[in-house]
Amino acid sequence: MFLKPCRSCQPHSPGLKETLIADMDGHAPGEPVDMNAVAVVSRRGWNAVEARDRTEMKNPAQTVIVHHTALRYCAHPPDSVSQLAHIQHMHMQERGFDDIGYNFLISGDGMVYEGRGWGVVGAHAKEHNFNSVGIAFMGNFNDELPSSASLSALLRLLHIGVLHGHVQPNFVLVGHRDVAKTECPGKNVYALLPKLRDQLQNQ
Repeated sequence: MFLKPCRSCQPHSPGLKETLIADMDGHAPGEPVDMNAVAVVSRRGWNAVEARDRTEMKNPAQTVIVHHTALRYCAHPPDSVSQLAHIQHMHMQERGFDDIGYNFLISGDGMVYEGRGWGVVGAHAKEHNFNSVGIAFMGNFNDELPSSASLSALLRLLHIGVLHGHVQPNFVLVGHRDVAKTECPGKNVYALLPKLRDQLQNQ
């Protein structure tokens, strides 16, 4: 069976201002945070193009689908912002999506970037978008290993999602390859999903 790589992704001007980086509880970047806080760069923070349309989810997500962008590994804000603009351009101009497909993206430095955000139907897993949240690690994780910072950011983001009612408490964490014929989220991320599920249960 042929497995297709999950390909996402024009550079945009960098200049990500620290004032546009805020976490869910208002802590400044670099401060110690607990499971109730996660640093998220807003759409405005990475100069996202306005979505053509958006569909609100009717209920909290039942499934969290983990992806990788299958593009260059990003671990610095200027690189990440450039890559985000590239992904959004590709999704909207080449694939005809209304916006960037993912709800959130996570870079190697553990920064979370808002894609469509919470409560909005994504375009990341055909036939599964209406009851799921799609979160993509930025890089090709058939080749790269995910950083501990990015894995921790995922756990914190999901904890926040449940806490704020965006994700069902008993949600299911899966890889894109579990619901489609694809290599996504890359073998190195996929191999860690059982451990991540255990950590989520023990939070």
